[in-house]
Amino acid sequence: LEWARLDVTGDIEDVKKARKKEAKDRKDKEKKEKEELEKRVKKDLEAGRPIKEIRQTYRPVCFYFKFDGNTSGSGMDLLRKQVSLVVNQGRRGVDEAVIAVTSPGGEVSSYGLAASQLVRIRKAGIKLVACVDSIAASGGYMMVSVADVIYAAPFAIVGSIGVLAQIPNFHRFLDRHDVDAYTFTAGRYKRTVDPLSEVTEEGKAKFKEELEEIHDAFKDHVSLARPKLGGDNIESVATGEAWLAVQAKERGLVDEIMTSDEYLDSVRERGYDIIEILQRRQQRHGLYGALGDMPGVAAESIKGVVDGLRTSAEKPRPSYTPMAIS
Repeated sequence: LEWARLDVTGDIEDVKKARKKEAKDRKDKEKKEKEELEKRVKKDLEAGRPIKEIRQTYRPVCFYFKFDGNTSGSGMDLLRKQVSLVVNQGRRGVDEAVIAVTSPGGEVSSYGLAASQLVRIRKAGIKLVACVDSIAASGGYMMVSVADVIYAAPFAIVGSIGVLAQIPNFHRFLDRHDVDAYTFTAGRYKRTVDPLSEVTEEGKAKFKEELEEIHDAFKDHVSLARPKLGGDNIESVATGEAWLAVQAKERGLVDEIMTSDEYLDSVRERGYDIIEILQRRQQRHGLYGALGDMPGVAAESIKGVVDGLRTSAEKPRPSYTPMAIS
């Protein structure tokens, strides 16, 4: 999967043929894996294993985790750990990952990294579902666009495929008060617009050019991740506007109107065990305890927890099985 990468070779005929071949090979591989699973189940039945035991062994798992983003793009380290757990513990073609994203967007590099982290799940052959209950705009939409399917609550805010930069300039204020500010650079465009120096027309033009380049990369990212928005279709939604999910669905930005809770209920009905990946917090005594919960250490042997959940006898369980990571 290379959908979340800028691809300037997409219109080359040989590349198109190669992609079709890769898609066919992927489908053949998935078919083969399914046939092998059927053979294993048949062998288990012939060996006299109880159906309940077999069902637990091959019962699919839905890994559920949340991303609450901000303009500075914090939380990326936790996201990396959550994705790594899914990639390392999930089973290709069997398990599923669901991420609930809440973010108004922020720094392009941080959210570009977040989108790349999510792509790892799809590369591992695990279905990725993105849910938006309130907002996934700009960088937030950059993240959810790489999912196989996007679900959103009716009044969630979605879109804002654009780029914004605001830089206050104090040059005239400093000049009026006889304050000198020196900026030393090497390289013609090392500093085009900054808060202290006089802004030139050349500098503004270069800065605008850089924003347009980032916007073009953003548009390519979305159109490659969501083929229905490819070609001229991306121009109609890459205006910087954001829409309610019901409107965004009409424009191809969202696949289905549904809250994350509704989707997780449907996952449970399909026989999945839902494991919510959380960051463990440990209560501390003394001054730290008075100030509230502080980050603790991760629960060890995560694989053992997952394996235990898969093979344990059926019994009443909470809606989501929590799994802690540091």
